[in-house]
Amino acid sequence: MTEKRSTQFERGTDGPKVIVVGVDGSDTSLRAAAYASGMARRQHALLAVVYVQPVLAAGAALGAPVAETTDEIAEDLVRQVREASEQVRGVFDFRWEFHTFRGDPYNGMVKAADDLKADAVVVGASEQAGHRFVGSVAVRLVKAGRWPVTVVP
Repeated sequence: MTEKRSTQFERGTDGPKVIVVGVDGSDTSLRAAAYASGMARRQHALLAVVYVQPVLAAGAALGAPVAETTDEIAEDLVRQVREASEQVRGVFDFRWEFHTFRGDPYNGMVKAADDLKADAVVVGASEQAGHRFVGSVAVRLVKAGRWPVTVVP
């Protein structure tokens, strides 16, 4: 008796073609970006660097220009990625692009990974102690089970 296996759609590649990495300026997110850039280089994949701009309730800002601040963070992150890629140009070349999404970090990363058709997601481990009990973005992405997720310490 033969067993019939179900077939699933496969993109026909031997590795990821789009690797999404979440960055927010923290040390762990920058280590995640470095790790993901190595993955992208070795796999000849596109590295999609994603910054999720937090959206705060209008009253929470109390006059602070939140949108301008998060735009400045995004611009600084782009500068850092450009500088890092320039330092290794000619030695380690890889394709990358920068994307900004708005929202909370988890939903922003899910939207980014879906919109960019990610084959893999890389994030830094949370540096906040409370996340060990409540659940970090990384843990929630792993539990979503929609892409391979690498969590970089």
